[in-house]
Amino acid sequence: MTKARIAGVGMIPFAKPGQSEDWDVMAEKAIRLALADAGIRYDLIQQAYAGYVYADSTAGQSALYRVGCTGIPIVNVNNNCSTGSTALYLARQAIEHGVADCVLAVGFEQMLPGALGMVFADRKRTLDYHLSKQVEIQGWDDTAPMAAQQFGGAGVDYQQRYGIVDEVFGLISVKARRHAANNPLALLRAPITIEEVMGSKHLYGPITRFQACPPTCGAAAALLVSPAFAAKHGLDAPVEIAAQAMTTDYADTWEGRSMMSVVGYDMSKAAARQVYEAAGVGPGDIQAVELHDCFAPNELITYEALGLCPEGGAEAYIRDGRNSYGGDHVTNPSGGLLSKGHPLGATGLAQCYELTQQLRGTADRRQVDGVRFALQHNLGLGGACVVTLYGKAA
Repeated sequence: MTKARIAGVGMIPFAKPGQSEDWDVMAEKAIRLALADAGIRYDLIQQAYAGYVYADSTAGQSALYRVGCTGIPIVNVNNNCSTGSTALYLARQAIEHGVADCVLAVGFEQMLPGALGMVFADRKRTLDYHLSKQVEIQGWDDTAPMAAQQFGGAGVDYQQRYGIVDEVFGLISVKARRHAANNPLALLRAPITIEEVMGSKHLYGPITRFQACPPTCGAAAALLVSPAFAAKHGLDAPVEIAAQAMTTDYADTWEGRSMMSVVGYDMSKAAARQVYEAAGVGPGDIQAVELHDCFAPNELITYEALGLCPEGGAEAYIRDGRNSYGGDHVTNPSGGLLSKGHPLGATGLAQCYELTQQLRGTADRRQVDGVRFALQHNLGLGGACVVTLYGKAA
């Protein structure tokens, strides 16, 4: 199999609900940016995968038709918060297996204000396994948002294991804003203090409002090509997907009593292990990481799931600054979901955009020194986790 290369990436500035253009317009702009970045025409694309959560069927066609109608297969993808990376996963498979030589992955989302909830109230919940397990472990709080209960419960789970204080989670939000200050595409760029984080509205467990990602609208896209296609068309495509894995929940999630497992810790750990084994690298070889920090506790437990620090070692990793510039790894140089924003379908491809820029050396004031490998982690409850390792093409 051949390695898929990133020929072009595009991303628009993320916006608050009510302050964005329509979803199809945002998607069109991201696609055109990726095409311009790659320096190729739309009619060279052979397949496309369009990711979104809150749009009707064939929204991908509606978005791509704004760029062109060329008769190509367009596959619509919905995998909750891991949707963008799932589209990327499918595009990468098509390239690696020789099914196509030029494939587009695009993700977009137009969200409403407020906490995430179930869209269809007239049928059985798709998250029934996860919510039922949550109720078994910690009960249900009618006053707290659903996702905050899930990830806040994971924070409580971690605290019970290792005894850390709430402030440790808050420091992640401070770091996120510090990184986002250098990202013109991020939604929340103003610095924030630990006092402001901890003094914001309490949501659940250790989580306060400033430890939760905001509802966001936006779009991002990536063009993947084979090395042969890049050579034929004279494309500069120096970044490749060195390894990638997607996992879903394991039986242990339902047999144990761990909220960390319910929100995807086991999926994340397994996907990371598969990627490291496939690429022959380890956490120590990685310089930049974009991970799924929908809530601060999820970033903390993901440090350990990805092997960035030992289990139980996240507090020292955070307090010693090993998760930022000058440390072991720069985690979420973009500002992450906490500050860049989290338009569900676009998030995985926005992470791809950031890490491609890092490996190209074009991340401007966000640039991490000496990036050789970059790791992406994108998680969706329900569930699916995609971990992607990027490297410089030989």
